[in-house]
Amino acid sequence: MATAQLSTISPQAPASGRANTWQGAGAAEFDLRSDTMTKPTPSMLDAICQTTLLDDVFNEDPTTNELQSYVAQRTKHEDGLLVLSGTMGNQVAIRTHLTQPPHSVLCDHRSHIICYEAGGVSAWTGATVQTVVPKNGIHLTLEDIQKHAVLDDNIHYCPTKLISLENTLDGMIMPLTESRRIVEWAHANDIKVHLDGARLWEAVVSGAGSLEEYTSLFDSVSLCFSKGLGAPMGSIIVGSQVFIKKARWFRKSIGGGARQTGIYAAAARVALDETFGKDPNGKTGLLPATHAKAKQVAQMWTGRGGKLQYPVHTNMVWLNLEASGVGPNDLAVIGQDKGLRLLGGRVVVHYQVSDEAITRLGEVFDIAMKGDFQRSNDQSRPYGSSKP
Repeated sequence: MATAQLSTISPQAPASGRANTWQGAGAAEFDLRSDTMTKPTPSMLDAICQTTLLDDVFNEDPTTNELQSYVAQRTKHEDGLLVLSGTMGNQVAIRTHLTQPPHSVLCDHRSHIICYEAGGVSAWTGATVQTVVPKNGIHLTLEDIQKHAVLDDNIHYCPTKLISLENTLDGMIMPLTESRRIVEWAHANDIKVHLDGARLWEAVVSGAGSLEEYTSLFDSVSLCFSKGLGAPMGSIIVGSQVFIKKARWFRKSIGGGARQTGIYAAAARVALDETFGKDPNGKTGLLPATHAKAKQVAQMWTGRGGKLQYPVHTNMVWLNLEASGVGPNDLAVIGQDKGLRLLGGRVVVHYQVSDEAITRLGEVFDIAMKGDFQRSNDQSRPYGSSKP
């Protein structure tokens, strides 16, 4: 398994005698519920120990400012804004784009902004969210968008002012060509386009397009440091200088103005350069191996007679449990006995997942396919399960 560069710092275990959580991947090695389960590395701790500790509310912290400029440069945008989470990044960006109701936002019906952000778009902006089901079952197309967009000034309807795309979504890629088609059409109709790029790194590493080829298309992009990249926290929004200046107001209004942000900006920089890599295609980083493991997991499942719910494009494998007579929470129960953390039929591979975890997962699949287990009484759909 590829691992991040080790730091020269060797922090001692606390007096409690507990294992030092900075040494080794620990529980993350056996946690396939999400790539949010990655843990910070010793090299991130090293960067934290050497960071600047000035005030970002006053825009004075060099480490934070350097990170924002660095990511803006790598994404071909004018400026960047560090935020506490991906949800905050999306919500601040969307609020910054929108002005006065009536206005509506178009997005995929499975999008994070509509399914997993506590209704923030409507609550905070007063916007109607119009969800769209992609005809191809994988990603939105321009034709999907055109069927639902409201372009005229008929007072019965809520005009479309923003399109929010997500890439990757459920681990699947929106192609660069389709992204470009949607953005060009939107701009021709005076509609802004935001990209929830929390996992855009994965699309780039897959070969779908370079980081800047994707990000330069959009009016704003949010990128996450704390999922597959492994930083302890933080996302960033990129956009024009005017956009970011306005976004600072909205970040402050929801409590996002933090003080000594150099602590997590330093870790984020390490995560970006080590895990994704310094080249625009992410080929020198640690993510390509996760895609190979995801394909291995898919082959392990289908080789035992299982079916997949979605094609495997990046680091997510969606198992069709129902087709194999496995309940939505059965796999998690079986996994517990093997020391694995699983969630529904979604298996998420991150760079800290060990080879041993993949071996144990094969044993879980054997038990599940044979039906030789005590079925869970919980038949509810787990958090994170894709909409049908």
